[in-house]
Amino acid sequence: MKKLISILVLACCLASCATKKEILYFQDADTLSAKESSRYFEPEITANDILFISVSAASEEVLKPYKRNIGIENNNTDEQLQGYLVGSDGSVQYPGLGKVMVAGKTRKEVIELLTDKLSEYVKGVVVDVRIINFKITVLGEVANPGVYTIKDERVTIPQAIGLAGDFTNDGNREDVVIIREVDGSQQVTRIDFTKTDLFASPYYFLKQNDVVYVQPSLKGVKKSGFIPDVPALLSVATIILSAVILLTR
Repeated sequence: MKKLISILVLACCLASCATKKEILYFQDADTLSAKESSRYFEPEITANDILFISVSAASEEVLKPYKRNIGIENNNTDEQLQGYLVGSDGSVQYPGLGKVMVAGKTRKEVIELLTDKLSEYVKGVVVDVRIINFKITVLGEVANPGVYTIKDERVTIPQAIGLAGDFTNDGNREDVVIIREVDGSQQVTRIDFTKTDLFASPYYFLKQNDVVYVQPSLKGVKKSGFIPDVPALLSVATIILSAVILLTR
């Protein structure tokens, strides 16, 4: 009887194991060249982004009409409340300048645009711009699903998975879904973490408000009880039958 129990335990363990191919990342890494992996990315500003805009100059008095001191006046240090919300038309209302179109531009381009406009009124003006609500959402079979704010406005899909604590054992590494809003509609793509193709994907660098969903593997779905693991059951049944025949001879 003890032999039978041991055989059954071994059979169940073998039936529930994941293969090496399902677990390893970047299995064709030897084919990746340095040129393919070296890329520059800077996000474009979109509607509903919140921009923190800092301006300075030698004469702060001259600069006053082109600055707003919401945080100072209300004793509020929350950057998002001090920031400039990009409207649905892609513009921000800037003191002394009125409506300034920023959507579709990179942070560097907005800095140059504001510097040019303010230089008409203020000498030696210095401008800095940051997107302060750059966030992504990671869901599904990861250790720590949630919403993550990205301070430096630059995050790759592998980094996003790392922020969320990596895949769980039941995560499907071959079919990671990325959902991105483009011009008001949702676009969906799929990334295979077992291949290095993802480094050349336009989704390798995530954009603000992207959603990353790690689907459960077949093993994970079976573990949840939604579908029976028929091959595993057949394997166990075969082993049990063989064991019974051997023990009863």
